[in-house]
Amino acid sequence: MEPNVIIGIVAAIVVIAVIAIVWYLHSRRSADRKPQQEQSPTAAVGGSQRASDRAPDRPESAEPEAPGQSATSASAGNVPEPSAVKESAAAPATGTPTSVQPALDKPEGARSRIERLRAKLARSSNPFGKALFNILAKDNLSEADWEDVEDTLLLADVGAEASAQLVDELRTDSRITGTADPAQVREALRSKLLDLVSPDMDRRLNASKEGANTPSVIIMVGVNGTGKTTTAGKLARLFVADGKQVMMGAADTFRAAAADQLETWGAKVGVPVVRSDKDGADPASVAFEAAARAKDEHADVLIIDTAGRLQNKANLMDELGKIRRVTEKNLPVDEVLLVLDATTGQNGMAQAKVFAEAIGITGVVLSKLDGSAKGGIVISVQKELGVPVKLVGLGEGPDDLAPFDPEGFVDGILA
Repeated sequence: MEPNVIIGIVAAIVVIAVIAIVWYLHSRRSADRKPQQEQSPTAAVGGSQRASDRAPDRPESAEPEAPGQSATSASAGNVPEPSAVKESAAAPATGTPTSVQPALDKPEGARSRIERLRAKLARSSNPFGKALFNILAKDNLSEADWEDVEDTLLLADVGAEASAQLVDELRTDSRITGTADPAQVREALRSKLLDLVSPDMDRRLNASKEGANTPSVIIMVGVNGTGKTTTAGKLARLFVADGKQVMMGAADTFRAAAADQLETWGAKVGVPVVRSDKDGADPASVAFEAAARAKDEHADVLIIDTAGRLQNKANLMDELGKIRRVTEKNLPVDEVLLVLDATTGQNGMAQAKVFAEAIGITGVVLSKLDGSAKGGIVISVQKELGVPVKLVGLGEGPDDLAPFDPEGFVDGILA
């Protein structure tokens, strides 16, 4: 073959080979681009979607309804209020919870407490009143019957002097000795018991009287186990229900849980508590600080809780006097309430006398007066001390503390 022919054939082969290689590479690149387009279809149709969004003939009713927007407002083309939008935008994207103040309790008022506690006393099992009524309702009362009457009164902790007085008055009452009519017997017994309870005593708390000092200071005293700290917390609720600004002082620094217990009561009704940073601090210093703060913050009432005292501990009783003297450097003390456990009976009388001598008391709070046979302590404590029972507690509920109602008490034990 001629050289020129050979060169032409080789050149043609080379050209064909180059064309084949170029076509192969182009096919490979096209094949690689096609899977990428299939994996992102939005990119492929994004233009048409945006064109559809801009279409002028799209109805407004097709807009998504805003959260909380009614169907009627959505169809009218309404939009959320600007404030709602701002609140939504201001909400943290991470969902961080915001601190919410717990709702405060709304304590029960004094009037409804009296009615509820009167009903509770009437429903309770009370052998005191029932035993008296059963004896006195007999046709003819013998000497043994009258002895039973006096024994029943003594067992009810009415006291020896008051029991003898009541028996003498009942024996001379013609409604009892002249008839066995149960209604007349009951009325005679009610009248005599009511006289012993002394319904004419002023049982108002000094802080509730007209012209009371502001802040009005109340010191709570009593031996261990009478429910003194609990009573202080319940008393704070009673004042809060009356619309008063209350503060409490935790001067019981010897019992580790006393201040914590008082704070728990206060937190439920928004009452601040002044307490020491350490256990065993000087109780008088806590009382002094509480009085100073109550004065500066214009509180209506300051309730100072003190440590439970044993009546035979002279040094501890002296400390109560110190608490009062130190408090009075800032504010006068208007009330000293002695908390007695009604179930302790005549033992409570011994406590009451010692406290009266050590600090002076203006009133008594009877806790646990649940309608038991120990209800006669109301009569004896008033007769011995000459101060009224101002408050009674008949249960464990936070609002089971109420002003003492003499008629309700007598009717309850005779129910």
